[in-house]
Order: sequence, then C-alpha cells, then structure tokens
Amino acid sequence: MTDVTVVLPFRDAADTLEEALDSVLSQRGVAVEVLAVDDGSHDGGSAMAQRMAASHRGLTVLESTTPGLVGALRTGISQVRSELLARMDADDISLPDRIGEQVQRMRASPALSILGTRVELLSAQPIAGGMQRYIAWQNALLTEADHRAQLFVESPLCHPSTVMRTTALEQLGGYRDGPFPEDYDLWLRADAAGLAMAKLDSVGLRWRQGPGRATLVDPRYGPDRFLACKAPHLAARLRTRQGDVAVWGAGKTGRHLARALEPHGIRACAFVDVDPGKVGRTARDAPIVDPDWLRTHRPTWVVVAVGAAGARDEVRAHLDASGLAEGRDYLCAA
Repeated sequence: MTDVTVVLPFRDAADTLEEALDSVLSQRGVAVEVLAVDDGSHDGGSAMAQRMAASHRGLTVLESTTPGLVGALRTGISQVRSELLARMDADDISLPDRIGEQVQRMRASPALSILGTRVELLSAQPIAGGMQRYIAWQNALLTEADHRAQLFVESPLCHPSTVMRTTALEQLGGYRDGPFPEDYDLWLRADAAGLAMAKLDSVGLRWRQGPGRATLVDPRYGPDRFLACKAPHLAARLRTRQGDVAVWGAGKTGRHLARALEPHGIRACAFVDVDPGKVGRTARDAPIVDPDWLRTHRPTWVVVAVGAAGARDEVRAHLDASGLAEGRDYLCAA
C-alpha cells in the first residue's frame, strides 16, 4: 500500500535526475510511489528514467500532456491515488527520512494540509547573500501561525520540500498556469481557503542552486510577479477588519506595495518612516510621518514594507514594544 505519491517533473535534467530519483525511491520507513513526468526532454534524461523504472516497481515515467511545469504537474497529479502527495524537483536531493517524517506528522495532525521541511542550499558556486537570508528566513518559519503571519513577505515554503493532502489540492483546483509563480499562488489560495501550512523542524531537502534555475531566469518568478500575486490576497486579509491602513516604509518597497494594493480597494492613510529626510513629505498622496505618529493615531492595520536587511526585525520590535501584535494589528510584507 502506497503511503505517499511523489510527483517529480523533469526536463533536460540528465545530469541530476538519477540522484534525485534515487533520493526519493530510497526513503526510509514509508511506502513511496514516484511519478516522474517528462516535460519534453531533449537530453538522455527520459531514457535514463525509463531504465530506472524497469528495475524499480515504485517508479513510473509519464509524458506530460501539455508543455510547461504546471502542465507536467497536472499530468502527474491526475494519476495520484494516494491520500498524500509529495513534491520533488529533478535537481534536488531528499534526505533519507524526509518523506517518512512528513507522513508521520500529517497523520498526527489531521488539520494540517501542507507540510514542508527546512532546506539547505546546494551549489557548486558561492551563494549570494540575498538567497542565504531568504533561506534563513524561510527555515525559521515552523508553525501554522508563523506561515500565516509571514505569507506576504515571500514564499514561506520550498515547493519541492512539501507534502500535501490530495483532497486539499483538489479543493483548491490544483495548480494554475499564468504569469505568476505557481507555488506561491497555491500557498496564497490555500491560506485564503483556511488551509493550514507548517514546516518540520528538520532539514529534509538539499535545494540545488544554479544559473539556469527557473527561479532566477523565468520572468514568472520576478519580484513584480510575486507582488502582483500577493496583492489581492493581502488586500483581502486587510479587509477582514475595517479601518485605516498605514504602511511602514516610504521607500521603494513600501511605495510599490501600496500601489499594488490600490486596485484592490486598499489605500494607505499614511507612510511611517524613520528617515527625517522623508518625514513631512507625501507618497501616493498620503503623508509621511515618523513613528511617534502611531502614539496618537492607531490605524486598524500597519503593513511593514521595508527592504533594508534587518529593518523588518527592528520595526517588528518597535511595534511589539508598543503593544501591537503581529497578525492582529500589523503584518509584514514586501
């Protein structure tokens, strides 16, 4: 009996595919079925996967019915019959106990719909500081409350590290194809539907980085696409409590976020900033004020949108000390 089905799309990944497949086929303490979906490969990856399938009963190789990652995911998901579905990419490595631990946690937590793991970066080249900070941020999010509170900063889960309930994916209508990151779109819709996400407090995936990775070269994963993707969901969260919305951050990050929210009915009543050169001016037709403004003005929400490294934690500490609670009175975004 299969405990979980792993959906692994691949395209021109002959150099890493065998190691990726081996890592999920050799998972400990869990019955795994692997669906490797060929998304139009032109190298030897498909033939290699077929050879592996001949000696592994748990591996099936499929041809994607439509081109592209989302099409390959849909092809694989259409063949899933197990209650749990795991994701995996063709250039990553799952550690031996990753999926078994996730299955155990999902069985013990019936209210949990999506579960990731902490990840470690794998690269032959030095990894940029921005990516290292992103992984440190992502790895620090463990609980359901963490993921819900930080959802609008960035994608809180590493997609190929996740296990999902098949019924939850069906409830959401599966992956959507469009000019946006398909995984972040799914997490946002899951949150809007009240589905809980969390992460194991252990590293389960070695996430390979390279110059050709889609997150670096595909325009769907650009900052503007993430912002457009999150804006309607953030606006909907802000509308759960009626009242004024102030944005902390009058720089580029805050102004861009405020602009993205406006078509969805949210307009900043003020921008809070610590830069004396900005205070007293306006942005998006709203006044730029210093943090003391919050002592006499209590907007319903403060959206923290600052781009400088470490600035978000400083603002969070200030707001916490003022008696505001993250998730109730303020949200962090980017």
